[in-house]
Amino acid sequence: MPEGEDYPTTLDHFLGGRLALRQPRTGYRAGSDPVFLAAAVPAQAGETVLDLGSGVGTAGLCLLSRVAGIRVTGLEVQAQLTSLAVANAQDNGLGERYRVIQGCLATRPAELRGVTFDHVVTNPPWYEPGTIQAPRADSKAIGHLEGEADLGTWLKAAVKYLRPKGRLWLIHRADHLGRILAGLDGLTVGEVRVVPIWPKNNRAATRVLVTARKDSKAPLEILPGLVAHHDDGSYTDQAQAILRDALAWEISPHAV
Repeated sequence: MPEGEDYPTTLDHFLGGRLALRQPRTGYRAGSDPVFLAAAVPAQAGETVLDLGSGVGTAGLCLLSRVAGIRVTGLEVQAQLTSLAVANAQDNGLGERYRVIQGCLATRPAELRGVTFDHVVTNPPWYEPGTIQAPRADSKAIGHLEGEADLGTWLKAAVKYLRPKGRLWLIHRADHLGRILAGLDGLTVGEVRVVPIWPKNNRAATRVLVTARKDSKAPLEILPGLVAHHDDGSYTDQAQAILRDALAWEISPHAV
């Protein structure tokens, strides 16, 4: 989508310049979270991935840039972000393996009825209604505040889109881990793995990566996490390898 007077955009680079993504100048803007999320997914050639709440396509396109032979479908409720995601895929030469559907996760779009995926990735809205002042930009409000679909609804929809033994991947605020685990309780998932992300050494985690397998009864595990920054604010070697060098994030010593 070209930059226009009513919807100005910026061109931002991810994965050390491997991806150039256009996103709104104001409103919801992707940062490091979808990059970390995509790096953790051990997708293999021939598999399919659903990016639930895909925005401008950041997580899905990062994953496509790293893994050949997979296909990604995005589901995004906002028309403007959907258009940007389509354009971003085409501009980065990934359009043949990426599609995005405009629709709400609470009501399965016709194009996705009966369709399941090997992996579902998602970065749900961070805040419950009433806990913060709503951002002025509509796209930012929708991206940050839970609306018709709260976190529990979001998780339930994600699991329904998984094929048997498929795996859910999400990144969220660390202080919402209790809500995430409560939302997964009672769903047909197990083998839940929680991976903390610390902003610096000796700081409380601010993010968690959580993954779960459908139709598994394996117990929950807390795995080694990632420190994002040194004390001077620069990225750690591991974080830089993920964010700048497009390397996979090996979150577990055993296969997932």
